[in-house]
Amino acid sequence: MRDPFMEALGLKVLRLAPGEAVVAGEVRADHLNLHGTAHGGFLYALADSAFALASNSRGPAVALSCRMDYFRPLGAGARVEARAVEVNLSRRTATYRVEVVSEGKLVALFTGTVFRLGGDGDDVPAGTGNPAKGEA
Repeated sequence: MRDPFMEALGLKVLRLAPGEAVVAGEVRADHLNLHGTAHGGFLYALADSAFALASNSRGPAVALSCRMDYFRPLGAGARVEARAVEVNLSRRTATYRVEVVSEGKLVALFTGTVFRLGGDGDDVPAGTGNPAKGEA
Protein backbone atom coordinates (compact mmCIF):
# COMPACT_ATOMS: atom_id res chain seq x y z
CA MET A 1 0.00 0.00 0.00
CA ARG A 2 1.35 3.44 -0.97
CA ASP A 3 1.88 6.04 1.78
CA PRO A 4 2.36 9.53 0.29
CA PHE A 5 3.44 11.03 3.66
CA MET A 6 6.22 8.47 4.08
CA GLU A 7 7.29 9.11 0.49
CA ALA A 8 7.41 12.87 1.09
CA LEU A 9 9.73 12.32 4.08
CA GLY A 10 11.92 9.88 2.14
CA LEU A 11 11.07 6.92 4.41
CA LYS A 12 11.49 3.33 3.25
CA VAL A 13 10.07 0.09 4.64
CA LEU A 14 12.93 -2.34 5.32
CA ARG A 15 10.93 -5.08 7.04
CA LEU A 16 7.28 -5.91 7.52
CA ALA A 17 6.03 -9.02 9.31
CA PRO A 18 3.06 -9.77 11.58
CA GLY A 19 3.44 -7.42 14.57
CA GLU A 20 6.78 -6.00 13.37
CA ALA A 21 8.11 -3.32 11.05
CA VAL A 22 11.36 -1.50 10.34
CA VAL A 23 11.28 1.87 8.59
CA ALA A 24 14.41 3.83 7.64
CA GLY A 25 15.26 7.31 6.50
CA GLU A 26 18.00 9.89 6.32
CA VAL A 27 17.88 13.24 8.06
CA ARG A 28 17.77 15.84 5.30
CA ALA A 29 18.32 19.59 5.56
CA ASP A 30 14.56 20.12 5.37
CA HIS A 31 14.12 17.82 8.42
CA LEU A 32 16.18 20.11 10.70
CA ASN A 33 14.88 22.36 13.47
CA LEU A 34 16.19 25.77 14.52
CA HIS A 35 19.07 24.09 16.42
CA GLY A 36 20.29 22.35 13.27
CA THR A 37 19.26 18.89 14.50
CA ALA A 38 16.55 16.48 13.36
CA HIS A 39 13.12 17.92 14.14
CA GLY A 40 11.20 15.92 16.72
CA GLY A 41 8.28 15.78 14.31
CA PHE A 42 10.42 14.00 11.72
CA LEU A 43 11.57 11.41 14.25
CA TYR A 44 8.00 11.01 15.53
CA ALA A 45 6.71 10.50 11.97
CA LEU A 46 9.39 7.86 11.38
CA ALA A 47 8.43 5.99 14.58
CA ASP A 48 4.70 6.42 13.97
CA SER A 49 5.07 4.98 10.47
CA ALA A 50 6.71 1.82 11.83
CA PHE A 51 4.01 1.65 14.55
CA ALA A 52 1.22 1.96 11.96
CA LEU A 53 2.69 -0.71 9.70
CA ALA A 54 3.31 -3.16 12.55
CA SER A 55 -0.12 -2.69 14.13
CA ASN A 56 -2.05 -2.85 10.85
CA SER A 57 -0.16 -5.99 9.79
CA ARG A 58 -2.66 -7.90 11.95
CA GLY A 59 -5.71 -6.18 10.42
CA PRO A 60 -7.17 -2.68 10.61
CA ALA A 61 -6.23 -0.76 13.76
CA VAL A 62 -6.41 2.84 14.97
CA ALA A 63 -4.18 4.56 17.53
CA LEU A 64 -5.50 5.03 21.06
CA SER A 65 -2.38 6.54 22.63
CA CYS A 66 1.24 7.25 21.76
CA ARG A 67 4.26 8.53 23.65
CA MET A 68 7.77 9.44 22.54
CA ASP A 69 10.91 10.17 24.55
CA TYR A 70 13.92 11.76 22.83
CA PHE A 71 17.46 10.91 23.98
CA ARG A 72 20.04 12.30 21.52
CA PRO A 73 20.16 14.74 18.62
CA LEU A 74 20.91 13.83 15.02
CA GLY A 75 22.36 16.05 12.32
CA ALA A 76 21.79 16.21 8.58
CA GLY A 77 22.94 13.08 6.79
CA ALA A 78 22.31 10.75 9.73
CA ARG A 79 20.74 7.42 8.79
CA VAL A 80 18.00 6.45 11.20
CA GLU A 81 15.73 3.43 11.65
CA ALA A 82 12.52 2.87 13.59
CA ARG A 83 12.14 -0.75 14.75
CA ALA A 84 8.63 -1.62 15.89
CA VAL A 85 7.82 -4.78 17.86
CA GLU A 86 4.58 -5.95 19.37
CA VAL A 87 4.76 -6.18 23.16
CA ASN A 88 1.11 -7.04 23.87
CA LEU A 89 -1.68 -8.37 21.69
CA SER A 90 -5.23 -8.91 22.89
CA ARG A 91 -8.55 -9.36 21.14
CA ARG A 92 -9.27 -5.61 20.99
CA THR A 93 -5.96 -3.80 21.64
CA ALA A 94 -2.26 -4.13 20.93
CA THR A 95 0.79 -2.26 22.21
CA TYR A 96 4.04 -1.64 20.35
CA ARG A 97 7.53 -0.50 21.31
CA VAL A 98 9.43 1.39 18.62
CA GLU A 99 13.14 2.01 19.06
CA VAL A 100 14.54 4.82 16.92
CA VAL A 101 18.22 4.08 16.35
CA SER A 102 21.15 5.59 14.48
CA GLU A 103 24.63 4.06 14.26
CA GLY A 104 23.65 1.47 16.88
CA LYS A 105 22.60 4.12 19.43
CA LEU A 106 19.11 4.66 20.80
CA VAL A 107 17.91 8.09 19.66
CA ALA A 108 14.30 7.93 20.86
CA LEU A 109 11.72 5.53 22.24
CA PHE A 110 8.09 5.47 21.08
CA THR A 111 5.32 3.40 22.61
CA GLY A 112 1.83 3.17 21.20
CA THR A 113 -1.41 1.30 21.74
CA VAL A 114 -4.02 0.63 19.09
CA PHE A 115 -7.65 -0.40 19.05
CA ARG A 116 -8.07 -3.39 16.76
CA LEU A 117 -11.11 -2.90 14.54
CA GLY A 118 -13.70 -5.66 14.39
CA GLY A 119 -14.65 -7.37 11.14
CA ASP A 120 -17.78 -5.28 10.60
CA GLY A 121 -16.74 -2.20 12.55
CA ASP A 122 -19.36 -2.61 15.29
CA ASP A 123 -16.66 -2.48 17.97
CA VAL A 124 -15.20 0.89 16.92
CA PRO A 125 -15.04 3.34 19.87
CA ALA A 126 -17.95 5.78 19.97
CA GLY A 127 -17.52 8.84 17.77
CA THR A 128 -14.67 7.49 15.65
CA GLY A 129 -16.62 5.90 12.80
CA ASN A 130 -15.20 3.06 10.76
CA PRO A 131 -12.27 4.05 8.52
CA ALA A 132 -12.58 0.73 6.67
CA LYS A 133 -16.04 1.85 5.48
CA GLY A 134 -14.94 5.43 4.71
CA GLU A 135 -16.59 6.86 7.85
CA ALA A 136 -14.92 9.59 9.90
